Amino acid sequence: MPKPSIVLVDPNVAETEKPINEALAQHRTLLVVGNCWVHYVGRAKSKLEAGERILIIKQDGSLLVHRSTGYEPVNWQPPGCVFNGKVKDGLLEITAIRKKPHESVRIFFDRIQMLSALNLVDAGEFSLYASEEDMQKAILLRPSFVEEGFKPASYEKKVEPGFVDVYGMDKEGNLVVVEIKRKTASKEAVLQLAKYIDAIKSRADRRVRGILAAPSIARDVQRLLETLGLEYKQVDPKKCADTLHKAETKKLLEFSEES
Repeated sequence: MPKPSIVLVDPNVAETEKPINEALAQHRTLLVVGNCWVHYVGRAKSKLEAGERILIIKQDGSLLVHRSTGYEPVNWQPPGCVFNGKVKDGLLEITAIRKKPHESVRIFFDRIQMLSALNLVDAGEFSLYASEEDMQKAILLRPSFVEEGFKPASYEKKVEPGFVDVYGMDKEGNLVVVEIKRKTASKEAVLQLAKYIDAIKSRADRRVRGILAAPSIARDVQRLLETLGLEYKQVDPKKCADTLHKAETKKLLEFSEES
């Protein structure tokens, strides 16, 4: 049976060493709020001066230090860290060590406002769905969402009827106009795409293809697409969101390794 959660309010620093190390050994979620400063050593070095902050150590061994404003941590480490806590000369020092690449983060507290050691259970599935703007970004990052060999050249391209979502070339050198819809695409979306095609054809010296990218299309839309010589590509907003999330995570990891 899991041990009950621990919550200490305004504890003496010396009182925190035992519950912190017990929580770390049991892989509990640890929350420490107080006045702290942070030293990082890895591929580079950094020092965060004293301030009142929130330290979160999660069950998977990840670490985040948050300021009282903003949603991004000012210091962080990915899952898999090894932790140790000790009190010396009135200071609580929590050390996180990562082996590959070798990095260490040392957080010093001289005053603690709250300490919580929690047994959190979370088996809920997370579903993230993209906006049309997110789908556009995902297609620019991964053009194969439209088709293999597609090479985007621009986005929000101005044409007489409006702005083309994504504009580029296929592997045969044909121009491709992509109209993106986050939800079920209607006949209006097809007619909108057809207007863009007509505007670009009047100036193009090669074949122009029109592709409607959406998770699904309404009834009878496929027939209208065929009549107008346009195409439909099923693009899942969830997969687009996952692509953006992975790209952002990779960027954060690269930033961490360079910091």
